Order: sequence, then C-alpha cells, then structure tokens
Amino acid sequence: MIKIMLVDDHRLVRAGLKRVLQEVPDMEVIAEASSGEEALDLLRSHTPDVVLMDINMPGIGGLEATRRLLQKLPAARVIVVSMHLEEPYPSRMLAAGAAGYISKDSAADEVVAAIRRVNTGGHYVAADVAGNLAASLVKGNNGGSPFEQLSQRETQVMLMVTKGYSTQEISDRLHLSPKTVSTYRYRLFEKLNVTNDVELTRMAMRYGLLDEKSSEPAAGA
Repeated sequence: MIKIMLVDDHRLVRAGLKRVLQEVPDMEVIAEASSGEEALDLLRSHTPDVVLMDINMPGIGGLEATRRLLQKLPAARVIVVSMHLEEPYPSRMLAAGAAGYISKDSAADEVVAAIRRVNTGGHYVAADVAGNLAASLVKGNNGGSPFEQLSQRETQVMLMVTKGYSTQEISDRLHLSPKTVSTYRYRLFEKLNVTNDVELTRMAMRYGLLDEKSSEPAAGA
C-alpha cells in the first residue's frame, strides 16, 4: 500500500485528489494538510511514502515545506501539484528535492502514474513542465525570466515578501535572523532592479509567479 499525504490549502483540491486515489486499490491517503507547517507537524504521527504538494499556500509555502519535509523524512517522495508550470517554479521545486511535477489539471490516470513512478524511485515531470524546463535551458539567461537568477533562498524570501509578510515574520518562519532576511531582500531587489515591495509584487505577477489572491497575506498567518 502506497501511503500518501495531500498538502494544499484548497479543501476542494484535496477532496478531488482523495476521491481519485480512493479508487486505486494499492493507494491510501493517510493525512491531509492545508499548509506547509501543518504538513511538517503531521510527520510526527504519519510516515507518507508520497506527498502531493501545492506551492502557493499560507505560511512557508510549498518550496520551503518540501525542503524541510525531506530533511525530516528523506525517504519520502514529493510530487508538486500546481497550476504554475512556468519557470522558475519547476526548477526551484525540483532543486529542493521534489521527484515529480504535474498540473492541477492533470487527468486522474496521470496522477496515479506519477505516484507509481516516484514511489519506485523514479521521477515524473508532466509534458508541459518538461517543455518549459527545456525552453528555459535553451534560452539560458538571455530573454528568460529575471527570477531565474535568484538563488533558492532568495526565491523563498521573494515569495513571502510578495505575500505581505514582514521581515520579522519571514525571519520566524524560515528560521533566519532578521539581518539575514534583510540581506536576502537587498540582494533580490538588486538582481531584479526593483526598489520596493510593490514593484517586486507587480513584477512577480507579470511573470506569472503569483496572482492577486496569492499576493495577499493569509488571515491569521
């Protein structure tokens, strides 16, 4: 039996995935989480083989959650399930340790195929995602997204800044000192040639890294 954890802040998405997986004899959804922090807490009582992970969620988000989850449970296999198929999301998530990347529009049989593939030690990247990754490699740094030049940590800080989190909140959630967070902010502002959070958020929206909803901090977060 393949034990699966669902991590997505949308209850309907989790319900849809669970309904698909309930029909597969050798797969079982053992836990559900609506945030990265909740997923990490659930590792205390659950040991999933495969984790289906969203990216844009309240709190630390899918990128940092994937990195921390794999530190706690190296044997787990993470599959990203997201509407964001463009760079730099795929390369960042794969670099963080994800073994698969599929779209939220994927058919049920593709979801099952991806789970089976990664559970046996392989990787699964949806065709559209693979095409975007290949195109990014061809373009290199010429004409690609300016966000491709950010390091993984700079990307994490950037995403939290665009969600409206303060330096102290980012510091607390990423376990970094406020001074270090400020340094990352300075570096990414310099690399992207922006001068404030508003310009950064507009650029992120322009390149499809977030929508208006995801740029607003979650209530109580």
